[in-house]
Amino acid sequence: MVAPGDGGRFLVVFDFDETLVNESSDDAVVRTAPGQVLPDWLKASYREGQYNEQMQRVMAYLAQQGVAESAIRTEIQRIPETPGLSALLDFLQAHAEDFECVVMSDANSYFIETWLQHAGARPLFSEIFTNPAHFDPSGRLVLMPHHAHSCPYCPDNMCKRRILSDFLERRGQAGGRYQRVFYVGDGANDVCPCLVLGDADVAFTRRGFPMHRILTHKQQQQQQQQQEPPQAEGGVRASIQPWSSGQEIVEYLQKIVQER
Repeated sequence: MVAPGDGGRFLVVFDFDETLVNESSDDAVVRTAPGQVLPDWLKASYREGQYNEQMQRVMAYLAQQGVAESAIRTEIQRIPETPGLSALLDFLQAHAEDFECVVMSDANSYFIETWLQHAGARPLFSEIFTNPAHFDPSGRLVLMPHHAHSCPYCPDNMCKRRILSDFLERRGQAGGRYQRVFYVGDGANDVCPCLVLGDADVAFTRRGFPMHRILTHKQQQQQQQQQEPPQAEGGVRASIQPWSSGQEIVEYLQKIVQER
């Protein structure tokens, strides 16, 4: 659990797909395929919890169809940002002495780096935690899993809770303990890392998306049971702040900075 600190900076953790960008980058890259669709046999090859392996097959198929890196790069750069994101990133850049920003995403390093660099936002983020990706000599984008883990709730290739826990521990050992942690996300795989957040931290959940529904449901269950949520059992301790626009997050963080 993250405990409130006596000072120091705040940490802001961002998901990528449907949080920084307004659609899934994996869906966007499909538009480079012939006819902008995948064949049925490829779509049918997906197995629960093995999305990284599925995208490896998709990228191999695109390479076989002659889809060049330039086409993939262009399609990724075209993905629109989420509403109000520019205002949020401008605010965080203007208050860089107060906030450290990182990305934790189950997309891949090529997609994320390409989009952030094109948007001019890459310098804002100190670290990007995602699945490694590179183009091999044949022109195929090769994807690798981020790590192995034993969490029963997360996809085989990535547990964001473990990533966040390890990152906070590493920062703490280096004397960089954060005053508070803010997690901005949307999907079901953003729930697990929010269970490591403490009472002073905030989960910014995108309205109408799985993360908001799941965390709100968990929180309501805890309130009905009227008992302290044990961390080991997946209790929600952080406050939940829904968002539809980055401007809403800006307004919340402005108050935090003013109250320091």
